[in-house]
Amino acid sequence: MAYDSAATKARLLDAAYDEFVRLGLAGARVDRIAKAASANKQAIYLYFGSKEDLFDAVMTDRLRVLADVAPITADDLPGYAGALFDALVADPGLQRLSQWRALEFPEASEAEIESHVAKATEIAESYGVGLTVATDLMMIALGASMAWNATAPRIRNPLDESEDRRLAAHRHSVVTAVTALTEALTAHH
Repeated sequence: MAYDSAATKARLLDAAYDEFVRLGLAGARVDRIAKAASANKQAIYLYFGSKEDLFDAVMTDRLRVLADVAPITADDLPGYAGALFDALVADPGLQRLSQWRALEFPEASEAEIESHVAKATEIAESYGVGLTVATDLMMIALGASMAWNATAPRIRNPLDESEDRRLAAHRHSVVTAVTALTEALTAHH
């Protein structure tokens, strides 16, 4: 059987995602990632360079997937908030990985800053607001979308409703809140 480097890389990214979601960069172990991926530990260093570079590759890969599933729509932040909420509920590991990233690397990279400014600029143009207000809108939409996974189950569902019904109600609240905020902030500009 021929060696398939693309398949090995994909298995390593998937195994690393699981390990980083559970333990963050500091707690993750290269030997566990390699074993879970049915790969040689040296393959990680060959393909990715270091554990930190592997973490960056996993972040890039998963953010690309997230952007495909929930693309930011500059002229429809409530729709974006709803789509992002759906994506994060479907794969809570995406949010947890982002939280590990923020804890272990609190400074944004130049690429992240450029991407953020580009998105905020589009929002500013779509809603006719300044860059600061557009940034706030984007951050609040993101925060609202992440609130479900960031809250303990018994707190987010105090009446013990069916999970599907409670989830739908919360999603509606996220979209409604982002709509109201967007309308309020853009009405003054």
